Amino acid sequence: MKNKGPLAVHLLFWMLILAVLLWDTFSSNQRPTLYEVAVKFGYFAIINLSIFYINYTLLIPILVKQKKKYGLYMVSIFMLIAIMVIIKTVVASLNTDFFLTYLNEDNGKIEYLELTKYVVFAIFVSGFFVVVSALLKFAIDWFGSERIQRDLVSEKREMELQFLKSQLNPHFLFNSLNNIYSLAYQKSDKTADAILKLSEIMRYMIYESNDSWVSLSKEIDYVQSYIELQKLRFKDGAAVELTLNGEIDDQQVVPLILISFVENAFKHGVANDPNDPIRINIIANQKILHFSVTNKKNKYNKDIMGGVGLNNVERRLQLLYPERYKLNIVNSATHYTTELMLDI
Repeated sequence: MKNKGPLAVHLLFWMLILAVLLWDTFSSNQRPTLYEVAVKFGYFAIINLSIFYINYTLLIPILVKQKKKYGLYMVSIFMLIAIMVIIKTVVASLNTDFFLTYLNEDNGKIEYLELTKYVVFAIFVSGFFVVVSALLKFAIDWFGSERIQRDLVSEKREMELQFLKSQLNPHFLFNSLNNIYSLAYQKSDKTADAILKLSEIMRYMIYESNDSWVSLSKEIDYVQSYIELQKLRFKDGAAVELTLNGEIDDQQVVPLILISFVENAFKHGVANDPNDPIRINIIANQKILHFSVTNKKNKYNKDIMGGVGLNNVERRLQLLYPERYKLNIVNSATHYTTELMLDI
């Protein structure tokens, strides 16, 4: 419940009470005077509002929620009802022609209500406002605490996602700079092109990937730019087969969700064997994205520092696609395959 929710609930409740009073006052054959209307509505407004909000703002917050003194709370409620019933009875006694009379529909005559019956009725009405105020208080507080809890969970989730993303970007940049360093060390003519391609990739990572969602077409363009950057590492280009099928358009995906699988293939796989290239397959429609990467394993290309890529992306999948993804990893003796299916 939002901040204005409790106020709306209170206004709705009192509007309903006002409607009942208006109906009760003007539905009978008796037409009350202006003075009688003022007394009746003032009577309800002052006394029943007092019962409601003394319990709502004082007794429950202090005796129940803070001090946990339930026995003292019950005694206070009985005292509150008793005091308010006495006040109501005194007011009714001073205005007997209005509060203690009713129209007997059997004989059409105005008759007087016994004072004891009025006291019982006053106790019932006072108890009604005590019960409703308690129910509203606990309901509004419960919804408020639930909202706060949801906000805390959302904030924690967002902080974790930002942390994961902060890991991913330096991880990618570190590997790319290593590749460019290798080109520069070899005095390769491809160094300038590699730096330009890296700048294009970093522009996407810094600006567009800050959004919660990006179009699938942009994410795939980013993957293709990364592949082109990797090809510059090899004299004859990298052996990569990228297959795109289906509808690749403006479907929304989480940014940087695919790149770790491709990066892992280049980092640990054989990327220069034309007879056994890195195979990247993307099949998409308006509801499902099927993404797979297969690479021949290179036993000499181990990352002795370890990596955060796949662990990172799997945790992001758990947070952003709960119950909406399937990730299969096949690690055979010669090949490594990752297969991802997303409900988009």
